[in-house]
Amino acid sequence: MADFGPLSGFRVLELAHIMAGPVCGRLLANLGADVIKIEGPEGDPARNYRPPELAGESAAFMALNVGKRSLSLDLKHPSGRDVLLRLVENADALIENFRTGTMARLGLGYERLSEINPRLIACEISGFGRTGPLAERGGFDLIAQGLSGVMSLTGEAGALGPMKCGVPVTDITAGVLAAVGVLAASHERQKSGRGQRVDTSLFEAGLFQTLWASGMSLATGEATVAQGTAHPLTAPYQTFATADGWINVGAANEMTWRRVPEVVGLPELLNDPRFTVNPDRVAHREELAAILQAKLRIRPTAHWIEAFDLAGVPAGPVLDVLEAHRHPQAVARDMVVETSHATAGLVPTLGVPIKFSRTPGAVGRAAPLLGQHSRQVLAESGFSAAEIDRLLSERAILEARHTS
Repeated sequence: MADFGPLSGFRVLELAHIMAGPVCGRLLANLGADVIKIEGPEGDPARNYRPPELAGESAAFMALNVGKRSLSLDLKHPSGRDVLLRLVENADALIENFRTGTMARLGLGYERLSEINPRLIACEISGFGRTGPLAERGGFDLIAQGLSGVMSLTGEAGALGPMKCGVPVTDITAGVLAAVGVLAASHERQKSGRGQRVDTSLFEAGLFQTLWASGMSLATGEATVAQGTAHPLTAPYQTFATADGWINVGAANEMTWRRVPEVVGLPELLNDPRFTVNPDRVAHREELAAILQAKLRIRPTAHWIEAFDLAGVPAGPVLDVLEAHRHPQAVARDMVVETSHATAGLVPTLGVPIKFSRTPGAVGRAAPLLGQHSRQVLAESGFSAAEIDRLLSERAILEARHTS
């Protein structure tokens, strides 16, 4: 069990697969929670998301499941369900992202779990939420990005067609929202002594990502459209080509804007009536961007970064993922760390994105092999060696074939 972080001693049962639920579990594990990943005999389907792989293990799975322990448990087996109910007795939270009704059909619905442990927080993550006309439908990030409006805001206006975000934004956001929900319910439990259900979805995560666009669209009655890298409310705030790459310039207020013309050697822009105040610049965004682009293309990115930094204008390069990992800021913030995997050896992974002054989080252990901690978890939970051997013989639980 973890002995670090603000959630040390907080036990989570993760009955989740692929991404949104595991993101929630990973974040809680980073903060010190003891996250027990409960997988069926075939394991989380993400274990088969390869290539790439390391020592036969899916790199995608390992990225999502560091810091957890794995208990391979067959919930279709009566003894497997009994094991889960015993584990629920001492759990703080349970995360699941099955389709609506799956847990109830297994006899493991919230009502049953809360009878056993009234303090349990049951976090349910789904494609569209547990209520409404789409509650029974399964969902994936791509579908949620389209339905929530995210895809209509991504890419260039008038491009070949809708474009999804380059990262699974609704999956990751739903996982973070779920973690917030678990912690909020835990805070409320300190007052009431009772747990509750937490319900969020990929669809709502996508809608939440449209905060700016929704606010504008609701105010005007007109749907906001894709604008590439430009910002709908301020200018210049977008990506420009340089002599050797790309740079983002964020002159988001009047003070920073007034420094931009000096940096690029066009002080006359300050007296141009098209660009006097922000509403003018937004109305003439394309003209302003074309003028700045002609200048920025002349010199390399590093030159412009230095010049904008000296002037106090927010600016930064456009990096690929590995370049971002190697950036001195990422290094200083410990955002890439190594874990020791049972079969793959040292495996680099992302670090903890939240820092604490007294109770720092940590990545902890590497992603587990399927069933790597089955015997350990059950022994800690009061199961005798004879009971564990019986469960293994019944194939209600499985153990990893290889452990360190």
